[in-house]
Amino acid sequence: MSALDWIVLFGTLIMIVSYGVYKTRGSKNIESYLKGDNSMKWWTIGLSIMATQASAITFLSTPGQAYESGMGFIQFYFGLPIAMIILSIWVLPIYYKLKVYTAYEYLESRFDLKTRILGAFLFLIQRGLAAGITIYAPAIILSSILGWPLVYTTVIIGSLVIIYTVSGGTKAVSQTQKHQMIIMMGGMIVAGLFVVKLLPEDIGIVEATKLAGHLGKLELINTEVDLENRYTLWTGLLGGLFVALSYFGTDQSQVARYLSGKTLTESRLGLMFNGLLKIPMQFVILFIGALVFVFYQFNQAPVFFNEAAKDEVYLNEEQKEKYQAVEQEYSNLFEEKRRQIQLLSNAEGGQIDDLKESIAVIHKNEEQLRDEAKAIIKATNDDLETTDTDYVFITFVMDNLPKGIIGLLLAVIFSAAMSSTASELNALASTSIIDIYKRNIYKKGSEKHYLIASKLFTLFWGLVAVFFATFAGLLDNLIQAVNILGSIFYGTILGIFLSGFFIKYIKGNAVFAGAIVAQIIVLYFYFFTDTAYLWFNLLGCGIVILVGLFYQYFKNR
Repeated sequence: MSALDWIVLFGTLIMIVSYGVYKTRGSKNIESYLKGDNSMKWWTIGLSIMATQASAITFLSTPGQAYESGMGFIQFYFGLPIAMIILSIWVLPIYYKLKVYTAYEYLESRFDLKTRILGAFLFLIQRGLAAGITIYAPAIILSSILGWPLVYTTVIIGSLVIIYTVSGGTKAVSQTQKHQMIIMMGGMIVAGLFVVKLLPEDIGIVEATKLAGHLGKLELINTEVDLENRYTLWTGLLGGLFVALSYFGTDQSQVARYLSGKTLTESRLGLMFNGLLKIPMQFVILFIGALVFVFYQFNQAPVFFNEAAKDEVYLNEEQKEKYQAVEQEYSNLFEEKRRQIQLLSNAEGGQIDDLKESIAVIHKNEEQLRDEAKAIIKATNDDLETTDTDYVFITFVMDNLPKGIIGLLLAVIFSAAMSSTASELNALASTSIIDIYKRNIYKKGSEKHYLIASKLFTLFWGLVAVFFATFAGLLDNLIQAVNILGSIFYGTILGIFLSGFFIKYIKGNAVFAGAIVAQIIVLYFYFFTDTAYLWFNLLGCGIVILVGLFYQYFKNR
C-alpha cells in the first residue's frame, strides 16, 4: 500500500460518510427517518436496491467463485427478473395502500399480532446474523491483506456505517448507496481492464475468453436435475425465484428501499431497474473472476492465496520445509502448464481436445498439491482457515495493480460492506421500533421519543453486528454462507406472506402453525441432509401453505 492508495481509500470513505451525514441531517420524525419522507426517485431506489444486495462479499467472493468453479453461479439470479415483475404487479400496491413502515405491519392487518411478531422475529434473527457476516467477511480478509488486527478493520467498517446510518436513517442509506454503487462497479470494471492489460501481448480479450471457455470457466447453464447441485437452471429459476420473492418482497432491508419512493410508479421502476441490471452486473463480476483465472495460467499463483496463513506456517521450521517442498513442486507444474496453455491459445481442431485433456491432468495435480498445502496449514494451527477462494481477487489486486488503483479497489470493498450493512441496520431498527417497541412495549410516545428510540435501535444493532463480526468464524465461501443463511429463513417468511396475499382461506392460527412446522423441517434438512440450499426456499414456503390449508380445513369442519 503506497501513500496514494491510503489517500484514495480513506478519501473515498470520508467523502461518502460526510455526504450521507450532510444530505440527510435534521430528521424531525420517524416518517422522515424510516421512510425518507417518501422522496426517492426510481433511479435512486434501483441503485439502492442493488447496493443493498451487493455487499463486500459480492466483490470478494464472486470472482473467487468463478476462479474455482466457473460462472455457473450466475444461475442463482435467473429467477430474479420474474420475481421483480410479480412484486411490482401484486405486492407493491398492497404496501402502498396500507401505508406501512415495515412489511410485517401487513401481517397483523391480514392475520393477527402473533403472526406479525413471528415474521418480525424471524427477520431480526436472520438479518441480525447477516449484518455481522457482511462486516466480518471483508474485515477478516482486509485484516489479513493489510496486516491489521481483525478488530481494527471490523471497528472501522462498523463505525463508519453507524455514523451516517444513525444520523440520517433511510434517506442517508439511499443517498450514499447511489454513489457507492457507481464507485463499486466503476472500480470492478477498472480491475477487469487491468486483468486484460496484464495478460501476454498476444492474448487479448477475445483470446482470453476463448481460453477461459476451453478451461471450463464459462459454462453458464446446467440443465441437469440434481437436488444436491447448488447451481443449475432449475435451482435458479425455481429456488432463485422464491429466494428473490422473499428477499425483495418481505425482507425489510429491501422493502424499506422501495417504500421510500415518491410514488408507486417510482418504486415499481426501481424494482424493474434492479431486475434488468442485476444479472448483467453479476455476469461482469464473475467474468472478471474467469479472467483472473486466465491471468494465473500465465503468471504463477500462490499455492495458497491467504498469505497470512502461509506466514504462520513459515514460523514453524518443520512445517516450513514441508510447505516449501510443496511450493517447489507446484512451481514445476506451473511451468509445464504455462507451456501447454500457450499451445492451447493457438491450437485448432482436434489438437484443442488433446491439450485440454493434458491441462486438466495438470490442474488435478495442482489441486492435490493445494490440498497438501492446506493439510500443512491445518497441522500448524488447527484454527487457521483453509478455504482461500475469497482471497483470490484481493490477492490479485494487491500483487498486480498499480498505485492508486489498489486504494480504489479497497475502497470498493469497504463501500460495499458499508452499503449493505447500512441497509441492514436501518431495517433492523425499523422492525424493532415499529413491530416490537411501538406496537407492544411503549404505545404512547411522542414523535421525538420514537425518533430518538429509532436512532438508539440503529446504534444497538450496529454494535451487535460489530460484536458478532469480531467473534464470528469464517465458514465456506462467504457469498454462499450469506445465501445459505437467508435460505434457511426466507422460505418460511415467504410462505406467510404468500398465504396473506393470495390465499384468503388461511387465517392467523393456521399460518402461524404452518410457519413453525416449516421452520423446523427446513432446519432439519439443513443440518441432516445434503439438499442444495436454494431448495429450502421452495420447501419452507410450500410447507407453510400446505400445513396452513390442512389446519384451516380441519378447523372449519
